[in-house]
Amino acid sequence: MSAPGSLKEVYLDEMQDLWSANDQMVKAVQQLSGQVSDPKLKQFIERSVGGIQKHTDVLKSLIQANGGEAKPEHCKGIEGLVAEALKHGIKEAPSDGKLRDVEIVAQYQRMSHYGLAGFGTAAAYAKTLGRSEDASKLKQAVDEIYKGDEIASQIAEAVERAAA
Repeated sequence: MSAPGSLKEVYLDEMQDLWSANDQMVKAVQQLSGQVSDPKLKQFIERSVGGIQKHTDVLKSLIQANGGEAKPEHCKGIEGLVAEALKHGIKEAPSDGKLRDVEIVAQYQRMSHYGLAGFGTAAAYAKTLGRSEDASKLKQAVDEIYKGDEIASQIAEAVERAAA
């Protein structure tokens, strides 16, 4: 792919990157959920897959509405975060379920924060481009991800107390 020549191209690239990031995160989260011992954390992680997929659908529709190519652009940034998540949550995870849960929630939040940055950036681009409806949809995704992060933090505190 050649270097973008306009803000609209940067905007489309960002959304294609996020699409790939979400696809990679869904696969990782599904694998991690099988390792979780805390029922509340497991339920949260499993429910989050639907939220991530919903956000991917938003990206797909916005890419198409803006004349972009309806395909993800492989995201190397999340690739590293996913590798770390699988390493710490599965491959080299503690055998103690409570400690493993602590690792999993931390890795989940790292991946989510990547999404926060990307969706927030895309929303800013949309606003600058005068695409207020796009910006609104992307901002809604940011708000939902923040809410999920708050819930993950609350669950993490309980899991960490149990592990201590």
